[in-house]
Amino acid sequence: MPQLKNCKENLMSLATVHKRITKLMGNRFEIFVTCDDEELANEMIDAAIGEISRIEKLFTTFNDYSQTNLINKYAGIKSVKVDREVLDLIDRSLRISDLTQGAFDISYGSIDKSLWNFETNMTALPDPHVAKHLVRLINYRNIALDKKNCTVYLKEKGMRIGFGGIGKGYAAERAKVVMKEKGAKGGIVNASGDMTTWGYKPNGMPWTIGIADPNLKNHLLSYLDMTDMAIATSGNYEKFAIIDGKKYSHTINPKTGYPVSGIKSTTVICPNAEIADAMATPITVMGIETGLDLINQMKDIACIIIDDNDRIFTSKNIQLA
Repeated sequence: MPQLKNCKENLMSLATVHKRITKLMGNRFEIFVTCDDEELANEMIDAAIGEISRIEKLFTTFNDYSQTNLINKYAGIKSVKVDREVLDLIDRSLRISDLTQGAFDISYGSIDKSLWNFETNMTALPDPHVAKHLVRLINYRNIALDKKNCTVYLKEKGMRIGFGGIGKGYAAERAKVVMKEKGAKGGIVNASGDMTTWGYKPNGMPWTIGIADPNLKNHLLSYLDMTDMAIATSGNYEKFAIIDGKKYSHTINPKTGYPVSGIKSTTVICPNAEIADAMATPITVMGIETGLDLINQMKDIACIIIDDNDRIFTSKNIQLA
């Protein structure tokens, strides 16, 4: 695993790398690619954007006719035939739910926006009776897959799935794949903090990736050099609500319907952005001791947690410089 470095050291410039910033899947995407030919670099980035847009159409909940919304529409009524790609992502999501004992659960959709909406000025806590009613619908074990016929069935009416906890990481990995297929020797896809890297910068050095300081927006706590690795951070410093003077994180415990507390940010480092994306939030839900215990039992994955008192906790395979 990479070694964290102090931010006082100079970061190397990415000025010679082709870069494009765009909004996809409701998020800011930054795409970097190393290529001597500017026209070819733009073709690579165009292919990445096309792939991310294709994925968005499959998994969005903002289109009534997306496969995700059709699954939700027929919850408790009938199975829905989906693309193999959709079924496979759901299948991988269910395995992560098992691994995290339900701390990760794509059936959180029953409380998404309807209970907590951190994009508006919330002035009161949700009604606990409403929260209890909606939380009962969150149960990944009630997502039935028929792998032979490629169908998905939600067993309870009112259930809803969503891919907010894994979709950006998956899209970043797919964008990397299509660019590598076009010959990209090195690059970064940054999906609003869910990031995957491969190859090297033009000077032959690894990519320099910063870890955000949860107390100071646009400032780095530390950084690391990495290649062919991914990193994702779940934090309470970007989306939150302040109600009666108390700060409530956007990270919701699917078992209670209420925000978790005690952790400012969780950063996961591993070879795949989909896994990093999917693991960052449930570790926050599980808490420091349980979350790190899980990570320490897994191969090729590392974790950094910052608690509400600014104490830093790391998995055993992280070295703080």
